[in-house]
Amino acid sequence: MRITLTDAGKRFNRDWVFRHINYEFTNGHSYAITGPNGSGKSTLLQLIAGSLNPSEGKIRYHLQDGKDSLAEDQIHSFLSLAAPYLEVVEEMTFMEFLAFHRNFKPFLPFMDAEKIISLVGLEKSAHKQIRYYSSGMKQRVKLAQAFFSNTTILLLDEPCTNLDIEGLSLYQRLIMDYCRDRLVIVSSNEYQEYQFCESQIDLMIYK
Repeated sequence: MRITLTDAGKRFNRDWVFRHINYEFTNGHSYAITGPNGSGKSTLLQLIAGSLNPSEGKIRYHLQDGKDSLAEDQIHSFLSLAAPYLEVVEEMTFMEFLAFHRNFKPFLPFMDAEKIISLVGLEKSAHKQIRYYSSGMKQRVKLAQAFFSNTTILLLDEPCTNLDIEGLSLYQRLIMDYCRDRLVIVSSNEYQEYQFCESQIDLMIYK
């Protein structure tokens, strides 16, 4: 999978968040989007995810060996996203939520709900409604649905929000074990969240 940004920019009303981004993301590599608060990190990630449209320029998605672009309504099948602003269905138990999510995105090979719950350390709460989870536990749920979906592209926006030291260690294990062959893009100001990334995009360059 390749994602190509050509002269991409985004504005809200008359204010430009960023402009003239020319960049290519390729499968099997990891990238960090950095910049101060308000610089547009989450906005750029949402453009890449297809949930926002650029105000100028283009974003194209290509299969690794294909020359033709994928249609915008096809890209969601290839990516998963974890972000603080995304909500989970809190009336469901974790077990029910994974079964529900699997209807839209299959799990990675050899994965099932029980194994996923064990890997993120929530076995004792698997049958408890998510609304009773702590903020750190809810973040583990969000990471689980992103990391263990069978997708080529993994988008992570401030992935360690609300995680304690043990949760941070879990995140780093998930990166090491499940991201080697994927295209990973992390939006963050925290070095511990993107220290594994091979390339860094400083949004202040595109102001």
